[in-house]
Amino acid sequence: LFWKVPLSLSVPLSRVQRVTKKKRQDISSSSSSMGISESPPSLSSSFTPAPPSFSNSFTTRIFSDVAGDITIVVDGDSFLLHKFPLVARCGKMRKMVAEMKESSILSHTELRDFPGGPKTFELAMKFCYGINFEITISNVVALRCAAAYLEMTEDFKEENLIARAETYLEQVAFRSLDKSVEVLCSCETLLPRDVAETARIPERCVEAIAVNACREQLVLGLSRLNQSARGDSPEWWIQDLSALRIDYYARVVSAMARTGLRSESIITSLMHFAQESLKGIRNCQERTKLDSRTIENEQRNVVEAIVSLFPNDKIPLSFLFGMLRVGITIDVAISCRLELERRIAQQLETVALDDLLIPVVQNGYSTYDVDTVHRILVCFLKRIDDEEYDEDDCCYENESLIGSTCHGSLLKVGLIMDAYMAEIAPDPSLSLHNFTALVETLPDYARVMDDGLYRAIDMFLKGHPSLTEQECKSLCKFIDTQKLSQEACNHAAQNDRLPVQLVVRVLYSEQLRLKNVMSGESGEGVFLSSQKLSSGAVSPRDTYASLRRENRELKLEISRVRVRLSELEKEQILMKRGMMEKSGHGGTLLTSLSKGIGRVSMFGGGQEKPRKANRKSRSRLESNTTDRS
Repeated sequence: LFWKVPLSLSVPLSRVQRVTKKKRQDISSSSSSMGISESPPSLSSSFTPAPPSFSNSFTTRIFSDVAGDITIVVDGDSFLLHKFPLVARCGKMRKMVAEMKESSILSHTELRDFPGGPKTFELAMKFCYGINFEITISNVVALRCAAAYLEMTEDFKEENLIARAETYLEQVAFRSLDKSVEVLCSCETLLPRDVAETARIPERCVEAIAVNACREQLVLGLSRLNQSARGDSPEWWIQDLSALRIDYYARVVSAMARTGLRSESIITSLMHFAQESLKGIRNCQERTKLDSRTIENEQRNVVEAIVSLFPNDKIPLSFLFGMLRVGITIDVAISCRLELERRIAQQLETVALDDLLIPVVQNGYSTYDVDTVHRILVCFLKRIDDEEYDEDDCCYENESLIGSTCHGSLLKVGLIMDAYMAEIAPDPSLSLHNFTALVETLPDYARVMDDGLYRAIDMFLKGHPSLTEQECKSLCKFIDTQKLSQEACNHAAQNDRLPVQLVVRVLYSEQLRLKNVMSGESGEGVFLSSQKLSSGAVSPRDTYASLRRENRELKLEISRVRVRLSELEKEQILMKRGMMEKSGHGGTLLTSLSKGIGRVSMFGGGQEKPRKANRKSRSRLESNTTDRS
C-alpha cells in the first residue's frame, strides 16, 4: 500500500550545506596550521541572544551542520529551516522571504491553518530537502492540500509535490473502491475542511467509488456463477460505505444512481447505513451522555438524507415503518414524514397490523398515532383513485370487472383498517372524532361485509361507556345491516350497547333474509337499478365518473352476492341434514330457520310457542315484525 517518493532531486541536504561544509573544512585546516583552536571565541552573555527552543526533532536531525536562517511555526511547533531549499519549490515561501526585511538576523513567520498540522508540514519539508518518505492512503490527502497551500506547483520545479500526490491518487487510490473510501474518510478529518474541496478530492473520490461499485457489480454477477463471491456478503463494499459521514455518503449514493447501479444494491446500502449510523449515535449517547439536542440533530440529518436518497423502486415496509417511527420521535421535517407515508401508502395492502400500531411520543389524545395512519389511508385512496382511470379502460376492454387490481387492493386495505380500528378502539384516550375520521374515510365499496366494522364500533362503544346516545347513533350509522353476516346479526340483536334503532334494523334485515330464503330468492336485489344516469345533459367527464362509480359498485355487488351465495349453500346443506334426520315432523323446517330470530327477540319475555309451518302463520309473523319496526 505504500508508494515511495523518488529521490531524483535529493542529495544529502542541499548545495548550501555542501558549500558551508567545505568552507568549514578549509577554515579548520588553516586554523590548525596556525595553532588556532576551532572553537569560536567566547562572548559575553549580555551580547549573545538566547537560542530558540524547538519542539520538533526534525530541526535537530537535519540542521546539526548548518544553522538555519528562517523559523516557521505551525500550530505551536517551530521549525528552523533554510530559505534556499524552500524557495526553490514553494511559491508561498518565495513570496514570504521576499517580503522579509534584510536586516533580520533570524527570520520568523507563522503558517496559520496549515492542512494536516505539523506532521504534514514536516513531510513537505522533507520533500523540499530531498529526504526519503512514503506517500500512503492515510497521508496523501493532507500532502496534496499542504502542497497546494505552499504553492508547490510545476512553475517552480518539475515533479513537484502537487504532481507527485496527484499521480498517487490517480494511479493507486482511485483505481480501488476500498482505497477510494479510505481517501474520502481522510477528507472528513482534515482541517480546515474546505481545503480538500478546493482540490476537488472528495468529488473525484465519489466518482471513483461509483465507477468501481458498478465494476464490482459486473464482476460479482460473473463470480456468482462460479460461487466465488468475496466474503459472506456479495456486496462487501456496502459495509465500507458505512464508515463515511452522512454528507459524503449521500453524494456517493447519488453518484451510484447516476452511473446505473442496481436499485436493490442502493436500497440494501441505505438500510445498512441507517442501521449502523443510528446505532452508533445511540451508543455514543450512552457512553458520553452528549447533549440530547446534538444527538437528535445528528439522527435527524441521517433520517432526512436517507429518505431523500430512496430510489423509485419499492422499499421494504419494515424499514419504512422503522424510519417513520424514528422520524416521529426526533421530529424530522414534514416533507420527510410525508414522503415516508406516501411510500407506505403505495404498499398499504401488504402491511401488517403490528406495523400500523405506531406509538405516540408527544403528548396527544391517544397512545397510538391515529393521525399518521389516517394520512397514510388518505394517500392510499388517492393513489387508487388515480390508478382506476387507466385500469377501468383495461377492464372494459377485457370485459373483466371482478379481477380489478385496484379494487382487490382496496378490499384488502378495508380488512386491515377494520382490524386496526378494532385494535385501537378500547383505548380510553382515543377521541370519537379521530375514530370517526378513520371510519368515514374508507368508502363503503371497500368492504364486502361489515362484520369487521361492526366489531370495531362495538369495541369502541365498550371502551367508551360515557358516550351519549346521539354520539352512539352518529357512529353506528356507518354500519350497513344488509352487509352483516348471520353471526354478526345474531350478536347485534343481543347487544345492549347498540342504539335501539340499529337493533330494529338488524331484526328487519334478518326477517327479509328469512323471507328471501323461504321464497327461494338470492337474498338481495341488485341495488344499482335505482342509480341510473339522469336524462339531462352531462359533461363527458361527469359521465365517465358516473360510469366508474357504477362499475365499482357493480364489482362490490358481485363480490357480495358471491359471499351470500356461499352462506346460503352452507345453510342449505344444514337444512337437508335436518330434514333427513327429522323427516317425520312437519314443523321442523320452519322451527330451525326461525330459531335465531325467536331466540334473540327483544320484544317478549319468554319463548314463543311453536306454530305450524303454513302460509298464514308466516304472513302473521312478517306483519308483526313490520309493525314493530
